[in-house]
Amino acid sequence: MPPLKIERPGKEFRSGRPARAGAASRPASFLRRSGAALLILAALSLAAGAEEPAGPSAAGGRARSVIQIWLWGGPSHLDTFDPKPEAGYDYCGPFDKTIQTNIPGIQINELLPRLAKIADKYSIIRSLTHGIDGHETAAYITQTGHKPGEALSYPSVGAVVALFKGYEHGYRGQLPPYIILTTSQGRFSEVGFLGSKYKPLVTGGDPNGKTFAVEGLSAPGISSERQLGRWDLLKKLDTLGRTMPADPYFASFDRSLNEAHELITGDAARVFDLTTEKDEVRDRYGRTRFGQSCLVARRLVESGVPYVTINYGGWDTHKQHFQSMRQKLPELDNGLSALLEDLAGRGLLESTVVWCCGEFGRTPRILWEAPWNGGRGHYGKCFSVLVAGGGFKGGRVVGTSDARGETVKERPVTPQDLIASLYTLLGIDPDGRLPDSQGRNLPLLPPPTPGTSRNLLREIM
Repeated sequence: MPPLKIERPGKEFRSGRPARAGAASRPASFLRRSGAALLILAALSLAAGAEEPAGPSAAGGRARSVIQIWLWGGPSHLDTFDPKPEAGYDYCGPFDKTIQTNIPGIQINELLPRLAKIADKYSIIRSLTHGIDGHETAAYITQTGHKPGEALSYPSVGAVVALFKGYEHGYRGQLPPYIILTTSQGRFSEVGFLGSKYKPLVTGGDPNGKTFAVEGLSAPGISSERQLGRWDLLKKLDTLGRTMPADPYFASFDRSLNEAHELITGDAARVFDLTTEKDEVRDRYGRTRFGQSCLVARRLVESGVPYVTINYGGWDTHKQHFQSMRQKLPELDNGLSALLEDLAGRGLLESTVVWCCGEFGRTPRILWEAPWNGGRGHYGKCFSVLVAGGGFKGGRVVGTSDARGETVKERPVTPQDLIASLYTLLGIDPDGRLPDSQGRNLPLLPPPTPGTSRNLLREIM
């Protein structure tokens, strides 16, 4: 179904996301309490003054969608995809064993056995680097490709994809083109200067719960029967619209109202209903918030959503690091392996990029002293990222770290290199421009050093 349209005399507007409602007048208090109103009021507020963006379109490219698994807090590269058991106990701690993957020569943490069996489906970059150790600033550069401290706040990859592969460039889904499962990343502005039109839908809720109540598509504690009753009451109360049926404003409002109703009761909302999946499928992903988020992400890209982020927190392990890893790594193993296998089995991996990393790694040397007592600190000098699908080759390793995982030894890769490669696979020119609210065209990514070209990950593209 086409995106919501709101027409006013002399101009047509489009709004593609069921955002939270902004400020509204008191007479609309009843509407604000209904699920549909969140969509309608947001559409009306976004409509005012909206303009078509300038800049390059997303043409060509093998990838059609992206699933970003954001390991918020920063996972240890030594305890995931770049193990160093030979470095000794002060570096590897109790994780002194690795597991051989199905690709000779590639080993990962032994608590990732399912991922080890499908290493042919992904590649590991072991030389990502930016040298920043603060959560906010590291998240910003890893998500945007721009260094912190500039006068402007640049948009994240998700917002850029929403711009170049969203409604202005052929996307016709009811759901917005940029969705975050399940909580906002919150450490930087996801949209930067692009503005609220490209904000993600942050679902809230828990897909591992009895029901997955998505904010903006469902009202907490309101059954579908009660929602339908509210819809009937709303239509009965619309006396003003019935007295002016020919008015273009009210006609447009009615169309938006009907489309919003269809959104919260139709096929789009059913994408989030995991009760339609077989128990064995859900079990394979893992009955955890993360595992079920991976399953929802697969359903979202299957329905055509261009960009999905899974915000998977809990990796900021200054204390009790290894205790946390014994819980987190099996969850990651189940969810990510099932996602890659499912995408491949459904013919979607070829057109879907999956990238998995945090804002940085963690200190290779374990902090045994008090108060950390076996934790790891922030570390942006060298860390790892897993990439798969959408034109990225599988079964490869890019770059190496030194014997203790402290520095990049070969083939340094910056966030700009990674993001430029991702954009290229999507058919977005990494040397293109972005429009801001003042009508300027700003660089999508920082330009390469004069006399050089983009350092794309060509060996795995």
